[in-house]
Amino acid sequence: MKKRIKIQKKKLRIFNPKLSEECGVFGISNIEDASALTALGLHALQHRGQEGCGIVTFDGKKYYSEKRFGLVGDNFNKEKVLNKLPGNYAIGHNRYSTTGENTLRNIQPFFADTNAGGIGVAHNGNLTNSISLRKKLVEDGAIFYTTSDTETIVQLIAKSKRVKTIDKILDAIFQIQGGYSLVMLTQTSLVGVRDPFGIRPLVIGKIKDSYVLASETCALDIIGAKFIREVENGEIVLIENNQLKSIKPFPPKKVRPCVFEYIYFARPDSILDGKTAYEHRKNLGEELARENDVDADIVVPVPDSGNAAALGFAQYLSMNFELGLVRNHYVGRTFIEPSQKIRSLGVKLKLNANQSAIENKKIILVDDSLVRGTTSYKIVKMLYDAGAKEVHVRIACPEIKYPDFYGVDTPTKKELLAANKNNKEICNYIGAKSLKFLSLNGMYRAIGFDKRNESYPQLTDHYFTGDYPVKPIDELGDNKITQLSLLSTASNN
Repeated sequence: MKKRIKIQKKKLRIFNPKLSEECGVFGISNIEDASALTALGLHALQHRGQEGCGIVTFDGKKYYSEKRFGLVGDNFNKEKVLNKLPGNYAIGHNRYSTTGENTLRNIQPFFADTNAGGIGVAHNGNLTNSISLRKKLVEDGAIFYTTSDTETIVQLIAKSKRVKTIDKILDAIFQIQGGYSLVMLTQTSLVGVRDPFGIRPLVIGKIKDSYVLASETCALDIIGAKFIREVENGEIVLIENNQLKSIKPFPPKKVRPCVFEYIYFARPDSILDGKTAYEHRKNLGEELARENDVDADIVVPVPDSGNAAALGFAQYLSMNFELGLVRNHYVGRTFIEPSQKIRSLGVKLKLNANQSAIENKKIILVDDSLVRGTTSYKIVKMLYDAGAKEVHVRIACPEIKYPDFYGVDTPTKKELLAANKNNKEICNYIGAKSLKFLSLNGMYRAIGFDKRNESYPQLTDHYFTGDYPVKPIDELGDNKITQLSLLSTASNN
């Protein structure tokens, strides 16, 4: 069974050539219709994970939990489902799995009873020492029911000898490493945690007197909450009785948020460092245009990922911006799973060339990133087949050469095209007339930092530089999934 699930998971990822964020988290305290508001928040965060969703609520006496495969709108849109989730306190989670199998038991939030009361946990990110911690917990008698590294956090909290729940949480936080943001629900509080480098995002909002925690500000907008601020790197926020307390247990570190929140992950209308992600992406396109060295007739984005960067590129050079590719928004991954014949149609299920806009044109094709190159090859060929005279590919970030260990679904290094080929070889592979990536300094300038100026904080940019802020202790990737599965099987027998 496990082998079949693993194969199915790989099939899904064949059609997700972009990088994929692990999850979205949401929490709200002391408000009526908490479960419905959480469902709305998760709906706004749907882009961060589509494999599963879950909500845990607390009504002052009991906890309630509902988990489902698939999209929020398909599962939490009916009154009868939300009626199973009473209470004025709630947390929710959208899942995109980077560790653990795609099974119902791995869908969050997780819940556990401790000697200080129940606790629900929703987690975005990856722990770089989860296998080491899990092995020790199993040796000490812990029983694991999932293959998700999030359960390690729950087990550490439950195992703590401290009396207060917040102290148990602190015990656990000091033992874990990696990039993470956590939203937790206890019998008396809503708790948010962000890792010491602030790699994974978490923001604070307020609706009337109630506080909200979410992965992005777009989840605040949908429920009418006001954005207050980001949770700081290494900060724990404790919300009790409509009061927010800040706890900073770690030694101060320079914040290093994930660069791909700016480039790709965050929804365009979400705010990052005082600007929307849309503004940052237009700036990336503008910097890419500054570095451009070819003449062309039109600028064409790869929808939807390259839209903002292509617009910034075209505006800076006063070029015509054309929708040379049309996207079908109604093709999901489940539709293209069953048949190899259907899968062989490849990118045409999602994109098609707009021949009238591109025929006999020299095209600059803009996208936000290039990972494996398989989709870029198909798109370039599609444009040429539709009559394009030349296709020059421009990528609004540097070359991705290194995998991620903090909750982003990246291929292994041997599958990353830029890790194994030089620019000319990549250009030949995708069939373009020319290819250029945004420089590292250009990327930093666009986002508002300058890598050459040490007074500015750096981003978590290991995808391009190999500079990992938290060194991985465990071996990750498929090997991690295998190890977690074996440990889970051993502990459940």
